[in-house]
Amino acid sequence: MTHAQTILVTGGAGYVGTHACKALARAGYRPVTVDNLSRGHAELVKWGPLLRADLADRAALDAAFAEHKPAAVMHFAAYAFVPESVADPYLYYRNNFAGTLTLLEAMRAAGVRRFVFSSTCAVYGAVARTPIPETTPTAPVNAYGDSKLMIERVLADAGSAYGLAWTALRYFNACGADPDGETGELHDPEPHLIPRALMAASGEIPHLDVFGEDWPTPDGTCVRDYIHVADLAQAHVAALRRLEAGGASGPFNLGTGTGLSVRQIVNAVERITGRNLPLRKGPRRPGDPPALVADPARARAELGFAPAHSDIDTIVRTAWRWHRARRNV
Repeated sequence: MTHAQTILVTGGAGYVGTHACKALARAGYRPVTVDNLSRGHAELVKWGPLLRADLADRAALDAAFAEHKPAAVMHFAAYAFVPESVADPYLYYRNNFAGTLTLLEAMRAAGVRRFVFSSTCAVYGAVARTPIPETTPTAPVNAYGDSKLMIERVLADAGSAYGLAWTALRYFNACGADPDGETGELHDPEPHLIPRALMAASGEIPHLDVFGEDWPTPDGTCVRDYIHVADLAQAHVAALRRLEAGGASGPFNLGTGTGLSVRQIVNAVERITGRNLPLRKGPRRPGDPPALVADPARARAELGFAPAHSDIDTIVRTAWRWHRARRNV
């Protein structure tokens, strides 16, 4: 491998980061993971070396750039649980925003000018209409979304001031697991709908909570855009190649453009697992919009983004295979 093929992957021991490392390796790059392992998993770093370091440690970042001489950075290292961000916003601003600023300063000192950023649809906030194009005004409603939007603004300024070439990939609902079973979702605690539904199916939790059945949606439950994590990983590689080819900086939505309700997810989990889900029905959660669905037209046109694994049966089937293998269910 040459230095031109090395990509520094922050948070490469996490959920999306591990899938991206696999996609990078398959595409001929050498991913070098930087992760403090506070929420990542060393055993899932399989496609390149692991450097255990925190984004707040400038000396460690400088050493990583000096040793590995990456051609670009792919940045996943962030806290990403919305309720936690509401309860402890300082944690999110310090880790997500301040940590990224330190990383960007280290990049600039090392002369690295390509940056692919793991952003989020949370930058849009509570939108009135879907599907959501990138031109939708950004108005986050929690510290998680705010921290990501602040980074996007810094990236735009860095592009103007320092010549940074950047792409912000605004995920909708990442889900599923590696189709080969080599990596998957491992959060503790686990807040996300599909893995919690699988936990309810396997008896690890007594029920799945459904927050509201009176939403203005076809079946009364919330609607979201679910995108398979393997498709997200491929989009990161496509975004990197686009920057290498001189593509303009900016944001891209990553979603399917099709919404699925909580009830549809429950039905899919029951169909794939062959088990009935015990449900506990409760009131709406404050701040939840009824529907969030991407307009992925820009990603299709400019990244060639064509999700191959994001039908709901494939999402649930790969997640269930990973879930059972990790827990011997």
